Amino acid sequence: MEKLRAATNSVALKIIIVLIILSFILTGVSGYLVGGANDYAAKVNGEKISQAKLEQAFQSERARMQQQLGEQFSTLASNESYMSKLRQQTLEQLINNVLLNQYTQKLGLTVSDEQVKESIRQIPYFQTDNKFDNTKYLNLINSMGYKPDQFAQLQLQQLILQQLLQAVGSSEFILPMEMKKTAELVLQQRDVRLATIDVNALQAHQKVTNTELKNYYHQNKKDFIAPAEIKISYIFMDMAEIQKKITVSEKEIESYYQQHKNNYIQPERKHFSVIQLKTEKEAQAILAELKTGADFATLAKQKSVDIISRKNGGTLGWLEASMTLDELKQANLTEKGQLSDVIKSSVGYLIVRLNDIKPEQSRAFKEVRTELLKKVQQEKTLDAYYALQQQVSTAAANNNDSLASAEVAADLQAKKTNWFTRRTVPAELNFKPVIQAIFEGSLIGADGASSGNSDVINVEGDKAFVIRVDGYTPEKPQSFDQASSEIRELIKRQKAENAARTQGEKILAALRQEKDIQIMKKEGLNFGKKETLSRSSYDEMLIKTIFALAHPQKNKPVYGLSQDSKGNFVLIELLTVTAGKLSQDEEASFINKMQEASSGMNFEALMANLHQQATIKISATES
Repeated sequence: MEKLRAATNSVALKIIIVLIILSFILTGVSGYLVGGANDYAAKVNGEKISQAKLEQAFQSERARMQQQLGEQFSTLASNESYMSKLRQQTLEQLINNVLLNQYTQKLGLTVSDEQVKESIRQIPYFQTDNKFDNTKYLNLINSMGYKPDQFAQLQLQQLILQQLLQAVGSSEFILPMEMKKTAELVLQQRDVRLATIDVNALQAHQKVTNTELKNYYHQNKKDFIAPAEIKISYIFMDMAEIQKKITVSEKEIESYYQQHKNNYIQPERKHFSVIQLKTEKEAQAILAELKTGADFATLAKQKSVDIISRKNGGTLGWLEASMTLDELKQANLTEKGQLSDVIKSSVGYLIVRLNDIKPEQSRAFKEVRTELLKKVQQEKTLDAYYALQQQVSTAAANNNDSLASAEVAADLQAKKTNWFTRRTVPAELNFKPVIQAIFEGSLIGADGASSGNSDVINVEGDKAFVIRVDGYTPEKPQSFDQASSEIRELIKRQKAENAARTQGEKILAALRQEKDIQIMKKEGLNFGKKETLSRSSYDEMLIKTIFALAHPQKNKPVYGLSQDSKGNFVLIELLTVTAGKLSQDEEASFINKMQEASSGMNFEALMANLHQQATIKISATES
């Protein structure tokens, strides 16, 4: 604890501390502070969340998940239901952010300009070697579509929201008895024996008559519909394939460098070392030793109370002006090897030495050539991609009777699909905008024939399509013969579940009444080996029933019946219940978790109240 207190009172820590995570900014507050559009995704107390803002937040979340999950994300991205849910969650987050922003404005929470600047300097995404990199900062926010003043406003709002979150969380405390009782309940363990009635095994032995089949079909006829089928031709444009064909000359790279030279300037940097002391008297004594030739690094390791910098002989590394603390600027050091006088600061008394200076200089062309090559290649690829889209779109519109002209414009052969339904869309076409254009657009005429070519349809991943319907069969009711196989399995499953439930209830009643204790064997069942289960064990449905059973009394088991996640029925013999316990080392951590959970509930209550009092309107396209 002493070391922790010392570390928090460190001049070095003030330079390297990280205040905020950029990914939260990109997927949260950025959705309602940047951009604008006439249409809206939602209105919150009259304040609009535009479709453009929602799209920006959604794409940022997709990019974050893609970076985190890698190739696994492609599987999720192809799942329309999952991506629709992700978009809905993104909109809900934006709505929550607007409500919080409105609430903090009402409370009058504020943040100074200097706090905003310092928080931006500490964002790790804007740093190189743990130092703020202005070039990286400008390049990154430009790539996100922000101007510096826009990003600063975004950061201001984020810091205000942090104040609110801290206020909600800082008021919680947990009583020792409350902690003990909660631990006993939450960490409780139960010893059980289980016997499973296998529904699948019973299903295989069920019989279904033709009368049952026909009755089920007629009673549920509306559930047996053959979906609409369609086949299409399409032209596929992929920016990744275009990029493979792009070449960049040395002259183009050099020209780009000359035009953007200001983006490749390294500001002046200074290399400082510091000795931090508790009293002015100690600092004056150390300064006197230094002036008589004592080694700065040796004294820093022996005398400095800054436990972070003293390990490295007091060095703070290279700092640009924007990252240099006021205490170091006050030293007013301008020459290599120059020592400061004793400086009074918020963390004690400092002696600073300027070790070296690197003047402002442009980064050499050779140093940034690889980076420049990628930028030029990317710009040329984008230009070629959008030019191709324009050419194909014009050709498809001018000759609406086929894709022949579009094929010539794209220099690509149109691909053709077999028949498919909305549930069996080919993987290469499984994008929401494409599916909507096929099944919900105007590409199918009243007679089921093609009504022409689509416009260019852009989808995530820098891909685009132009499509044309080749054939269409509308949805229609399935005949009894078509649906009979599916109906047979449905009825057999229902019969198996009913048989398993009846068998389980019969055995349970006998066990609870202590009658015919041999009934388990007569039914061909046996309890398995004793298992010790906690609330976090494998099967949620089964665990819920087990932990709802009354405690056994006088070594008499308690019996119950449940279903597991596979639909099987499970007989439960509860033997013993053991209350959860914590060691002294675990108690502090458990209390922290309880406080976090309590703060979370308070915050959820706040959000629920803000939602209840707000007027929120979701647009028809997002509902």
